[in-house]
Amino acid sequence: MIDYNPKVWFTFIFRIHKADTVRKLAPMFLALSVYSALIAFLELELLELSPNSDLKQITVVHSLLGFVISMLLVFRTNTAYDRWWEGRKQWGSLVNNSRNLAIKLNAILPASNTASREFFRIMIPNYAFGLKNHLRAVYNTEELEGDPKIQPDKHVPNQISSLILAHIHELYRQQQISGEQLLSLNPELQSFTDICGACERIRNTPIPFSYSVFIKKFIFFFVMTLPIGYVFSLHYLIIPVVVFIFYVLASLELIAEEIEDPFGFDANDLPTDTISANIRKHVAEIL
Repeated sequence: MIDYNPKVWFTFIFRIHKADTVRKLAPMFLALSVYSALIAFLELELLELSPNSDLKQITVVHSLLGFVISMLLVFRTNTAYDRWWEGRKQWGSLVNNSRNLAIKLNAILPASNTASREFFRIMIPNYAFGLKNHLRAVYNTEELEGDPKIQPDKHVPNQISSLILAHIHELYRQQQISGEQLLSLNPELQSFTDICGACERIRNTPIPFSYSVFIKKFIFFFVMTLPIGYVFSLHYLIIPVVVFIFYVLASLELIAEEIEDPFGFDANDLPTDTISANIRKHVAEIL
């Protein structure tokens, strides 16, 4: 995720960063410029069509469809942002529940039980790192502390959660924690799996394929037919106008595609690396 100062307008306008859609769309800008110039040359120079040509009436269609495409893109971006924000709330819950679990264990476990304290100090943050990599479909053993004996070909967060729960129940059998204390720890333990399931739902349920394809086709045909009618009033200025309109419409679709899966490596994805590191730091401070 990009850290930035939202008050610096000049930097935003004149700097092209790695998340900017200009880089991704640059080849299409060039192709549209050539296409628009060709249409302008054919209609104005080669065919010498009159400004009152019937082709100019196509602008009426664009006026009607402009509202439709704007509504579709608003719905598209809002839906994608809802998924991004839902992912952020789930990781915020993971931070809070990790702290709460560590605080409760710190109050319950005797200071002499250094082995269990060290186990939870390692394994609670390991869950965050395991979940982060699980959502990215990678397995990074270097980020997991201790020797948790995790099998990378299986569900890593479930394995870590099972180890934490098994250790807590072992402490209960050893009568180091009471039944009431065991029940008080259960909400945080259960929340780990709930958070994992919610994040998997966001990642594994993208926008329906037909809807995504329809928006892309709509944008393509809308932009490709713009020069045919507007060239009579704009002449060769149609070239930058078409490129700019395509930039606005296509950028909204690209941004929505990027943030609808907020757990990856894109510039606008959630800072799960930083969040996981903060969980490790805070749990270590508590325990």
